[in-house]
Amino acid sequence: MDALLPLAGMRIVEISSFVAAPLGGMTLAQLGAEVIRVDPVGGGPDIDRWPLAPSGRSLYWAGLNKGKRSVTVDLRSAEGRGIAARLAAECGTVLTNAPPRGGLGPDELAALRPDLVHVQLLGRRDGGTAVDYTVNAASGFPSVTGRDGAPVNHALPVWDVVCGLYLAAGLLAADRHRLRTGEGSSLRVALDDVALATAGNLGYLAEAQFGTPRERLGNHLFGEFGRDFGTADGRVMVAVVTGRQWRDLVAATGLRDVVEALERALGADFGTAGGRYRHREAIGGVLASWFGARTCAEVEDGLRGTSVLWSRYRDFGEVAAELDGRPLVGAIDQPGIGRHLAPGSPLVFGEQAPPVPAPALGEHTAGILRDVLGLAEDEIEDLRARGVAGEP
Repeated sequence: MDALLPLAGMRIVEISSFVAAPLGGMTLAQLGAEVIRVDPVGGGPDIDRWPLAPSGRSLYWAGLNKGKRSVTVDLRSAEGRGIAARLAAECGTVLTNAPPRGGLGPDELAALRPDLVHVQLLGRRDGGTAVDYTVNAASGFPSVTGRDGAPVNHALPVWDVVCGLYLAAGLLAADRHRLRTGEGSSLRVALDDVALATAGNLGYLAEAQFGTPRERLGNHLFGEFGRDFGTADGRVMVAVVTGRQWRDLVAATGLRDVVEALERALGADFGTAGGRYRHREAIGGVLASWFGARTCAEVEDGLRGTSVLWSRYRDFGEVAAELDGRPLVGAIDQPGIGRHLAPGSPLVFGEQAPPVPAPALGEHTAGILRDVLGLAEDEIEDLRARGVAGEP
């Protein structure tokens, strides 16, 4: 833990699995908090989730737990849950997506620590279960993704990611409230609510209420001119979100006369976002030949110095091959996986903090039980021998 980071001195117990809650915890750990992830002995349900390293260890688990400390206890036993409860009460802040277990519910923990901050991730506000993939199906977004036919999901578990950041923000707000008032909080965040709020905040739901639900657009940019174009050696995405960018695009492609003739023929005003959007297919047809006749390098040369927004499409292999030298990325030696490049926090305070590896499962059990709970070495060894705490 870096004492210069803004959350230095904060201790958080995380009892979690999968994406949202671990991402929330890691976000806080990368800002300097001491995040103690508590897992069952042998690991939780995400311990071996794909993708896997050649060693068979989960790259997913390692990626979402960088910079944390790891404790394992038998959460099926009352004794193990008692250790987790004592740890939570001592640290004073809990982040979890685990279902309530005897002794670990927010009211039970608050009885041990009245000013406890307890942040709980739910699937649905009514207590029903949900995961990103089911929430996404119900959100409406797959019905406007792609071009035709059946709903189209995307590979990114976006609601888990957004929810993880909401969890981190909510925890910090509750901690701020505690600092101001001395009062604890029991905060709940539902994955389904996060998706619903996002759809509403971005105008999708109001748009539908006024009778114009969003249409499928493929790779077109809604409300402006933006789309993908094939090039002689790949594919690029081009986006125009201002009048200046539109003028630069027309000038850079040398198609001003053609575009103006099209504008007159259609009786349109391409100087407005609405005009460009309504006639996106016709405009795209004019521009497609310019992009198709050039390589990506030639497109880059042609658009250099303009305000036009564009990027070449790349796959993960290409992205991974270009990680070295990126300020966000540093080399880590991950236990059980090996040395590789990994990202640090996108939140930069002063200088970029280097990434810190995820712990080995249960790596810090003995140290946490000794230093935080004050257990003696023989007590810790007894717990380990009986399978109550720590890895065999």
